[in-house]
Amino acid sequence: MTMPSLTERAHDVGVPDEQDPAARPRRRRFDAEYKKRILAEYESLPAQSSARGALLRREGLYSSHLAEWRNSVERAAAGALEPRTRTPKTSPVERDLARAQDRIARLEAELARTRLALEITGKAHALLEMLSQSAATEPKSKP
Repeated sequence: MTMPSLTERAHDVGVPDEQDPAARPRRRRFDAEYKKRILAEYESLPAQSSARGALLRREGLYSSHLAEWRNSVERAAAGALEPRTRTPKTSPVERDLARAQDRIARLEAELARTRLALEITGKAHALLEMLSQSAATEPKSKP
Protein backbone atom coordinates (compact mmCIF):
# COMPACT_ATOMS: atom_id res chain seq x y z
CA MET A 1 0.00 0.00 0.00
CA THR A 2 1.14 3.48 -0.68
CA MET A 3 1.19 6.24 1.86
CA PRO A 4 -1.76 8.16 0.33
CA SER A 5 -3.90 5.03 0.31
CA LEU A 6 -3.04 4.39 3.98
CA THR A 7 -4.02 7.95 4.83
CA GLU A 8 -7.31 7.59 2.94
CA ARG A 9 -7.98 4.31 4.69
CA ALA A 10 -7.28 5.87 8.09
CA HIS A 11 -9.74 8.65 7.29
CA ASP A 12 -12.35 6.15 6.11
CA VAL A 13 -12.06 4.04 9.26
CA GLY A 14 -12.23 7.07 11.52
CA VAL A 15 -8.79 6.98 13.11
CA PRO A 16 -8.11 10.53 14.32
CA ASP A 17 -4.96 12.16 12.95
CA GLU A 18 -3.85 13.54 16.31
CA GLN A 19 -3.77 10.11 17.95
CA ASP A 20 -0.23 8.82 18.21
CA PRO A 21 -0.25 5.06 17.58
CA ALA A 22 3.03 4.67 19.46
CA ALA A 23 1.84 6.66 22.47
CA ARG A 24 2.97 5.53 25.86
CA PRO A 25 0.46 3.19 27.50
CA ARG A 26 -1.46 4.57 30.44
CA ARG A 27 -1.28 2.99 33.89
CA ARG A 28 -4.45 1.22 34.93
CA ARG A 29 -6.31 2.69 37.87
CA PHE A 30 -8.76 0.76 40.01
CA ASP A 31 -11.37 2.47 42.13
CA ALA A 32 -12.04 1.43 45.71
CA GLU A 33 -15.34 -0.31 44.93
CA TYR A 34 -13.69 -2.49 42.29
CA LYS A 35 -10.87 -3.42 44.67
CA LYS A 36 -13.33 -4.36 47.43
CA ARG A 37 -15.44 -6.43 45.07
CA ILE A 38 -12.48 -8.35 43.61
CA LEU A 39 -10.93 -8.95 47.06
CA ALA A 40 -14.25 -10.25 48.40
CA GLU A 41 -14.74 -12.49 45.37
CA TYR A 42 -11.17 -13.80 45.60
CA GLU A 43 -11.46 -14.51 49.33
CA SER A 44 -14.79 -16.30 48.84
CA LEU A 45 -13.15 -18.85 46.53
CA PRO A 46 -11.51 -21.92 48.11
CA ALA A 47 -7.81 -21.56 48.89
CA GLN A 48 -5.38 -23.19 46.43
CA SER A 49 -8.16 -23.60 43.86
CA SER A 50 -7.81 -22.95 40.17
CA ALA A 51 -10.85 -20.66 40.39
CA ARG A 52 -8.69 -18.02 42.07
CA GLY A 53 -6.26 -18.07 39.15
CA ALA A 54 -9.16 -17.96 36.71
CA LEU A 55 -10.49 -14.86 38.47
CA LEU A 56 -7.12 -13.13 38.19
CA ARG A 57 -6.83 -14.05 34.49
CA ARG A 58 -10.39 -12.94 33.78
CA GLU A 59 -9.77 -9.55 35.37
CA GLY A 60 -6.23 -9.18 33.99
CA LEU A 61 -4.74 -8.88 37.47
CA TYR A 62 -1.70 -10.24 39.24
CA SER A 63 -1.52 -11.70 42.72
CA SER A 64 0.66 -8.73 43.66
CA HIS A 65 -2.33 -6.46 43.02
CA LEU A 66 -4.33 -8.33 45.61
CA ALA A 67 -1.44 -8.35 48.07
CA GLU A 68 -1.09 -4.57 47.74
CA TRP A 69 -4.81 -4.05 48.14
CA ARG A 70 -4.92 -6.27 51.24
CA ASN A 71 -1.99 -4.37 52.76
CA SER A 72 -3.66 -1.03 52.11
CA VAL A 73 -6.87 -2.27 53.75
CA GLU A 74 -4.88 -3.43 56.80
CA ARG A 75 -2.99 -0.12 57.00
CA ALA A 76 -6.22 1.84 56.73
CA ALA A 77 -7.83 -0.27 59.45
CA ALA A 78 -4.81 0.15 61.72
CA GLY A 79 -4.73 3.87 61.03
CA ALA A 80 -8.38 4.23 61.89
CA LEU A 81 -7.74 2.72 65.33
CA GLU A 82 -4.89 5.07 66.21
CA PRO A 83 -5.80 8.17 68.17
CA ARG A 84 -5.76 11.32 66.12
CA THR A 85 -4.01 14.37 67.42
CA ARG A 86 -4.95 17.66 65.93
CA THR A 87 -2.31 20.22 65.37
CA PRO A 88 -3.31 23.58 66.74
CA LYS A 89 -4.28 26.08 64.10
CA THR A 90 -1.87 28.93 63.65
CA SER A 91 -3.17 32.43 63.87
CA PRO A 92 -2.71 34.86 60.97
CA VAL A 93 -0.14 36.75 63.04
CA GLU A 94 1.93 33.58 63.57
CA ARG A 95 1.74 32.76 59.84
CA ASP A 96 2.88 36.27 58.93
CA LEU A 97 5.71 36.00 61.45
CA ALA A 98 6.82 32.65 60.01
CA ARG A 99 6.75 34.08 56.46
CA ALA A 100 8.74 37.11 57.59
CA GLN A 101 11.33 34.90 59.31
CA ASP A 102 11.68 32.79 56.15
CA ARG A 103 12.14 35.93 54.08
CA ILE A 104 14.71 37.31 56.53
CA ALA A 105 16.66 34.05 56.42
CA ARG A 106 16.59 34.07 52.61
CA LEU A 107 17.74 37.71 52.45
CA GLU A 108 20.52 37.12 54.99
CA ALA A 109 21.82 34.22 52.92
CA GLU A 110 21.75 36.43 49.82
CA LEU A 111 23.56 39.20 51.72
CA ALA A 112 26.26 36.75 52.82
CA ARG A 113 26.76 35.62 49.21
CA THR A 114 26.96 39.23 48.03
CA ARG A 115 29.49 40.15 50.72
CA LEU A 116 31.64 37.15 49.79
CA ALA A 117 31.50 38.12 46.11
CA LEU A 118 32.50 41.71 46.95
CA GLU A 119 35.36 40.47 49.14
CA ILE A 120 36.65 38.23 46.35
CA THR A 121 36.31 41.06 43.83
CA GLY A 122 38.22 43.42 46.14
CA LYS A 123 41.05 40.91 46.60
CA ALA A 124 41.23 40.31 42.86
CA HIS A 125 41.38 44.06 42.27
CA ALA A 126 44.15 44.48 44.83
CA LEU A 127 46.12 41.61 43.30
CA LEU A 128 45.80 43.05 39.79
CA GLU A 129 46.86 46.48 41.07
CA MET A 130 49.91 44.94 42.74
CA LEU A 131 50.83 43.11 39.55
CA SER A 132 50.45 46.22 37.42
CA GLN A 133 52.63 48.26 39.81
CA SER A 134 55.32 45.61 39.93
CA ALA A 135 55.27 45.31 36.16
CA ALA A 136 55.67 49.07 35.78
CA THR A 137 58.62 49.29 38.21
CA GLU A 138 60.59 46.28 36.95
CA PRO A 139 63.41 47.20 34.61
CA LYS A 140 63.02 45.70 31.22
CA SER A 141 65.77 43.31 30.31
CA LYS A 142 67.66 43.90 27.09
CA PRO A 143 67.83 40.96 24.78
